[in-house]
Amino acid sequence: MSALKFVPRRSEERGHASHGWLKTFHTFSFAGYFDNNHESFGPLRVLNEDRVDAYTGFDTHSHREFEIFSYVVEGALEHKDSLGNIEQLPRGTLQLTSAGTGISHSEKAYGSSPVHFLQIWAKPWKAGLQPKYYTRRFTNEEKMDKWAKVVAPYGSEGVNDEREGEGPAPVQSALTMYASIVSPGTQLDRALKGSKAYVHVVQTSGYKTGPGAGASVKIGDGDGDGEVELREGDGVYVFVGAGGGIVKVENVGESTAEVLVFDLE
Repeated sequence: MSALKFVPRRSEERGHASHGWLKTFHTFSFAGYFDNNHESFGPLRVLNEDRVDAYTGFDTHSHREFEIFSYVVEGALEHKDSLGNIEQLPRGTLQLTSAGTGISHSEKAYGSSPVHFLQIWAKPWKAGLQPKYYTRRFTNEEKMDKWAKVVAPYGSEGVNDEREGEGPAPVQSALTMYASIVSPGTQLDRALKGSKAYVHVVQTSGYKTGPGAGASVKIGDGDGDGEVELREGDGVYVFVGAGGGIVKVENVGESTAEVLVFDLE
């Protein structure tokens, strides 16, 4: 196992925009936000934390050559696309669109409440894929103080190609995504197989600009060197190296933390 190197990405350093109906944070360069030090990390290209007001959202627009998935944190998201899919996606839903050669879709808040979700894009491992659509649903219980594998590479163990089914959604990329709700005082280990990883603490206690607040999580590899403490909205780049490694996630605060880990090549 390799010794891990951690480089924090603080919430207040993310790109941020408020458009009235949309409040959004960008971990990587996106739309009007550009930082050549934070354009992507391995196949992970976009990690946006979005809040969309009720009765509003992203009108129909097109994508190609990206794997695009939405992780719904609070409220419900309504998805419509050019493949004929129309679906309402409540908290706990992971929706994945393999845009491939091209797809058009809209994403809007469903019902009378706003929706909080993470919009994530990954680079596919090859161009010209057939567009596909998947949904997976994970309860709080499935994530409570344990890791739920919510996205994994197409063809890997435990992954099926059903539109709706059990297990992780299939992604045509060298990316595996895990989610957990970590209780105060709990530590979880996450084995990493890729050469790098990214950890993000979801901003579950409410929208906040400036330094992260709310839940507090310590990230390390167990040897005490290079440990970082993250608050909601913060993330950390993890450099793993050859041979894989284990990242330790410990909730050192007083409230539960929703944590995402991206295992990346």
